[in-house]
Amino acid sequence: MLGQWTLDSKAQAPLGQSQDNWIPLTKDQVHDPRGPGLSELQDPGAGLFELPPHQSGNRVLWAKALDRGAISPRRSLTPNESSKVQVLDMDVLLDLRGSMAVVRFPHKIHTQWLACDNCHDALFKSKVGETKISMYNILQGEQCGLCHGSVAFPLTECSFCHSVERPAPKWRMSQ
Repeated sequence: MLGQWTLDSKAQAPLGQSQDNWIPLTKDQVHDPRGPGLSELQDPGAGLFELPPHQSGNRVLWAKALDRGAISPRRSLTPNESSKVQVLDMDVLLDLRGSMAVVRFPHKIHTQWLACDNCHDALFKSKVGETKISMYNILQGEQCGLCHGSVAFPLTECSFCHSVERPAPKWRMSQ
């Protein structure tokens, strides 16, 4: 233990971070600093500083926080549902035929957070190829964008999802 910092025995990286990593709500240019309800809200730094740090988004590595038992998320998007969580350790590669790297969708981390029925079959059909996934929809807060960009890592981190390199085009291979 180093002051407020706890060391990870595997990575030897600090698990906590400075509260100064977050802008107080009164200065974030989103909330009205004169608003009467602002005093009811917790500043991000006060609630998140003890969680594993990340370089982007809300500056928390949520998967590591979950693995360590630092957080205990609810399993359903709707508060009154008691969906059963079944962890599925399976990656799906989504080749969306663009120039970006292929998307690797890790079911495991998603199913550690949420039960399958949060996404299937309302957001995504279970059958391969049945759901047309598009960045336009995602950026509009649909599909993956329902969580990513609000409660999960931000959509500005392209390589988090587009993580599998495409093979070189055949015309380049022959040169």
